[in-house]
Amino acid sequence: MATLREIRQRISGVKSTQKITKAMKMVAAAKLRRATDAIIAARPYARKMQELLAYLSGQVDVTKYPQFEAREVKAIAIVIVTADRGLCGAFNSNIIKAAVNHINTHYAEMNKAGKVKLICIGKKGYDFFSKRDYEVIAKHIGVFNQLNFTMAKQIVGEIVNGFIKGEYDKVEVISNEFKNAVQQKLTIGQFLPVVQDQSSDKQAQTTDYIFEPASDEIVTALVPKHLNFQMWRVLLDSNAAEHGARMSAMENASTNARDLIKVLQLNYNKARQAAITKELLEIVAGAEALKKAS
Repeated sequence: MATLREIRQRISGVKSTQKITKAMKMVAAAKLRRATDAIIAARPYARKMQELLAYLSGQVDVTKYPQFEAREVKAIAIVIVTADRGLCGAFNSNIIKAAVNHINTHYAEMNKAGKVKLICIGKKGYDFFSKRDYEVIAKHIGVFNQLNFTMAKQIVGEIVNGFIKGEYDKVEVISNEFKNAVQQKLTIGQFLPVVQDQSSDKQAQTTDYIFEPASDEIVTALVPKHLNFQMWRVLLDSNAAEHGARMSAMENASTNARDLIKVLQLNYNKARQAAITKELLEIVAGAEALKKAS
């Protein structure tokens, strides 16, 4: 059985850890509010841009635009968005497991041939895949420290450049989508070639628009903006989901620490009571021995 001193030290250690987890929960909650405001503001714009592009793509010859070019998939690039840090529950492990399962299920042969290329956004994903039998062609670490639109444009520029050059024929994105503070939705979506959303197209065609300048010119300007903003939305979603996961994880850790302190305090009281009882018995036994000796 642990000594009183050992139990006291452990109680002190758990209390110190609890203070840290409570502080981390408060920090994550503050960051989550800002991240939630950003993603809520971005989603309507991204959705409307997608609807407009879906409508325009039905009015113009999209074969002129390389971002729409659907070709036989001989090589694929997968963008995997994780966090740079841990202590956020299963946030990172869920993404990594989903990516591994997705590759093994759909692109196993392609991966063996070295035709699956990974673009890792976030340190956790890069650390995992770079140490295993995967080809990581690009990494972006520290993106979420100072999240800005310029970084999203840079990432999209690299992805589109590789797609147009024919280094890969398809691009998919695996990330966490923010639903609420305690729930994230794992998503796997196609980024390139640009998918024409037929449902949005039909809905948009109920209204006849007049475009100025011509539709071709608008599509030329809209496609890069659409891709940039879709990546920006992915980063905002992942950022908000990470803070929500970390806040939830730290709350659970604080609760577990409180429960552990109760158990340790009870053990401490039992051990102290046993020590007192033992001392009393020794005193009584000593007194009895003195009486017999006299």
